[in-house]
Amino acid sequence: MKPITRWAIRVGIVGVFLSAGSISFAMPRTLEEANRHKILLITEGSEPQTLDPQISQGQIEHHIITALMVGLVENDEYDQAKQGPGLADHWDHNEDYSAWTFHIRDTAKWSNGDAVTAQDFVDSYKRMLTASLGAVYADALFIMKGALDYYEGKLADFSEVGVHAENPQTLKIELVGPTPYFLTAILHPAWYPVHIPTILKFGRIDERDTKWTLPGNYVGTGPFILKTWRQNDVIEVVRNPLYWDAATVKLNGINFYSIENSDTAERAFEAGQLHKTLDVPLDRIPYYRREHPERIRIDPYLADYFYRLNTQRKPLDNPKVRLALNLAVNREEIVTNISRAKQPPETGIVPPGMDGYEPLDVIHYDPERARQLLAEAGYPNGKGFPKFNILINTHEAHRVIAEAIQQMWKQELNIDVGIENQEWKVYLQSQNSMNYDMIRGGWIGDFMDPLTFLTIWTTGNGNNDTHWSNPTYDQLIDQAAHTGDLRKRFDILHDAERLFLNEPAVVCIYWYTRVYLLDPSVKNWYPLAIDDHNYKYIDLESDSTSVSK
Repeated sequence: MKPITRWAIRVGIVGVFLSAGSISFAMPRTLEEANRHKILLITEGSEPQTLDPQISQGQIEHHIITALMVGLVENDEYDQAKQGPGLADHWDHNEDYSAWTFHIRDTAKWSNGDAVTAQDFVDSYKRMLTASLGAVYADALFIMKGALDYYEGKLADFSEVGVHAENPQTLKIELVGPTPYFLTAILHPAWYPVHIPTILKFGRIDERDTKWTLPGNYVGTGPFILKTWRQNDVIEVVRNPLYWDAATVKLNGINFYSIENSDTAERAFEAGQLHKTLDVPLDRIPYYRREHPERIRIDPYLADYFYRLNTQRKPLDNPKVRLALNLAVNREEIVTNISRAKQPPETGIVPPGMDGYEPLDVIHYDPERARQLLAEAGYPNGKGFPKFNILINTHEAHRVIAEAIQQMWKQELNIDVGIENQEWKVYLQSQNSMNYDMIRGGWIGDFMDPLTFLTIWTTGNGNNDTHWSNPTYDQLIDQAAHTGDLRKRFDILHDAERLFLNEPAVVCIYWYTRVYLLDPSVKNWYPLAIDDHNYKYIDLESDSTSVSK
């Protein structure tokens, strides 16, 4: 945690450089100054783990990377279900959406001046599918023909994978089956190109955490370029004059501050040192809703809040124990008395908001049934139940919710559960290495299709991190990927979801809403289902009534 006084001091000494005009000036000390210079000041919470789009895995990293990189298509300003042109200015597909052709625009440039070509995408996808890189989102590319076989070493020649550069401006992608949602899928950074010559300059193609992601080295395709990265402090990005749509970009820069504590971020916001917070302290939500509704946003959000369970550790290896833990959680009490931001209790895995896909109503608060299941598992009234820990990343809201669930399980099941806290990078390492009993988790949709919430539980998926595996589940997900009829496809996915919820590898808690503070001077920040904002549309008005006035 960083005290507000230290944070306020560092804000005053950060420098900002405007690439377009080659002008340097001191970091704005107030929002009024920042608005005049069009520098957006926000926090994404913790220090990012990486800015390499092919090995990143968290929302923190994702939101910074999307300022530095774009892919074939880009996010719409108003609607998460729509896509606009990106590095490709147009595209076409065959009748069943299983083959797509993208036409790279002539004006697409890397930030170092190199032309973006179709081969850049082929080479980037080859890197992503190189198993030794350890990309947790490699499975996102498995919808391409041959991608899974190449990743698993069953296919030696990458030219047999379904991605080809027909010429410098034409990229063809062949998929394993009908994929009408493909445009929304490739909005994810896993599908962004990376500048392979720069990566090779600083290491091997499959080497992680090299110096290519540092300021001065980073070569991207987005509306901004990386200027400063001070660990646990600030990441500055400034306007990229070579971005294909630079004329649309309204901001001169964005400062992403590393502020883990939501109380600290709120104080910085109230002091006029932030335009936007990541969230709002739980006990302050009612205050803002009552006294300052113009400052607080509560938006729909396509995301889950849950606890992952390590299904190889006793007693969590028992499906009856896992279901009992779910049934002993009073979700209504959590969302009404603790989170207090209109979150729906999570009764299934896929949240509301997917067009045509009904969310399942399966998991409920049923303590009597929970006690029965625990007894059947060999722990009547909690007798002999071994103690385990809930691992959370540093955040006050996570701690408060964990304490409430800890008390519920003690009251309803007579079991003792501890709570362990880790900072973001260590927490991610613990999750990835399966060094936990139960871990706070969240999943934000990568694209607007239920598959984004269901494929992560398939065997070997890089984001599964539970050891849960079920061959029937895997077969259902694969069957859905090869089904062109939308209704039949959704029926298959519902069957898969019910199977998972019958032996859950998670404890369902709630479906998110997006709760944050936003200064009125920020314009064009519209509610988006996945909260992926295209920064080129964001603007600042210097004459707005901001918090700092």
